[in-house]
Amino acid sequence: MERPYDLRRSLRLRDLILYGIVLVQPTAPMPVFGVIYEKSHGHVTLTILLALFAMLFTAISYGRMARAYPKGGSAFLYVGKELHPGLGYVTGWGLILDYVINPLICTIWCSTAAMNFLPHIPYVAWVVGFVVLFTMLNCNGIETSARINALVAASLGLIIVWILAAAIHYIVTVLHPGAAGFLAPFQANSPGDHAAIMRGTAAAVLAYIGFDGISTLADEAHNPHRDISRAIVMTCFATGILGAIEVYFAEVAWPRSTPFPEINTAYIFVAGRVGGPTLFAVANFALLIATVGSGMASQLGAARLLYAMGRDGALPSRFFGEVDTRHHIPRNNVILIGLVCLVGALLFSFSLGADLLNFGALLAFIGVNLSSAVRAWRQTSGSRLSRLLPLVSSTAGFLSCCFLWWNLSPKAKAAGCAWTALGLVLFAVRRNTRQASRPS
Repeated sequence: MERPYDLRRSLRLRDLILYGIVLVQPTAPMPVFGVIYEKSHGHVTLTILLALFAMLFTAISYGRMARAYPKGGSAFLYVGKELHPGLGYVTGWGLILDYVINPLICTIWCSTAAMNFLPHIPYVAWVVGFVVLFTMLNCNGIETSARINALVAASLGLIIVWILAAAIHYIVTVLHPGAAGFLAPFQANSPGDHAAIMRGTAAAVLAYIGFDGISTLADEAHNPHRDISRAIVMTCFATGILGAIEVYFAEVAWPRSTPFPEINTAYIFVAGRVGGPTLFAVANFALLIATVGSGMASQLGAARLLYAMGRDGALPSRFFGEVDTRHHIPRNNVILIGLVCLVGALLFSFSLGADLLNFGALLAFIGVNLSSAVRAWRQTSGSRLSRLLPLVSSTAGFLSCCFLWWNLSPKAKAAGCAWTALGLVLFAVRRNTRQASRPS
């Protein structure tokens, strides 16, 4: 029976998948296409598929842990329950960095992109407008967000089809690349390309970040034991395949010998080449809409992660564990994330925020894979094969994510480690305060 202050269980499998797709963004590889292209020496398709290998193992581990612990909390809950509460706190602290910075950089990107349409409106006004938009929509409850997710996903799907159709038409009727041209995205031409592909694969994780956010909605899923795991794996797989298709035709359409006019918006220039000025403008607008959807969804995920940590006592429950009685959402956390985005968007650059995203995400992925492996090792029921397969897949996910983490930039690792150290200090202070307050 649902208690008056519980989160409302209204989300079905379709809603969870839509939430995940919009959080990741069906256009996720487009904004980061140029960055990955530069790092990988033009092998974006390969990096997206290699990253999918690691992310699918991680998604399977998330699904397994979501079935074992069908409550909101994501990696924080899984690592804390399966390994140690202290490790769970560190994982949750890393996820806070990831979840909070995601809506923050979405706010920065949306505000900058909007100025391309209305440059006379100052940047600060756009920042305030987008922060208010994200916060008010999320404060209206989960059903409102689910409906917005469906609309955003449908609109982006149509635009992606348009871009792909224009790219195929351009390749067939103008370029005539031949077999070599169609195979070029999958070919590494030198030993230096192999090292570049590995660096690009670490960057390509950006195209997947967010699928784990589905696990934070377990308290609102109609059937969390079944639907959370399915939605996580299906979202990750769909993201990888769709992303590989998007970047493949972009690579074929834009010869490697031709530099991009501006690397950060490289995919928009590809759209302009294959579809002219109209498609250039539409692609620019589509990425803006996609980032609005991602900003909303990631703010919602961050608020629910803070709620889960507050409910379990890792953060002050009086503030973080409160649920609004009318809309059944952690309103305090939604508003707090909005304020952080407002201040951060005025102080941070987009590149600085993007550099930190992978640190928190990969830290969480490593923890979840390790938790899943430990759970499989401890399992005593079932056949030997049913115990061995989860152990192998979880170990593969753990090693893959460790490798990707190692290939992050030194700046991102240094800043992320500093954030982790701060979390450990706060954890120690809170633990000592609790012990001192206990009656002797």
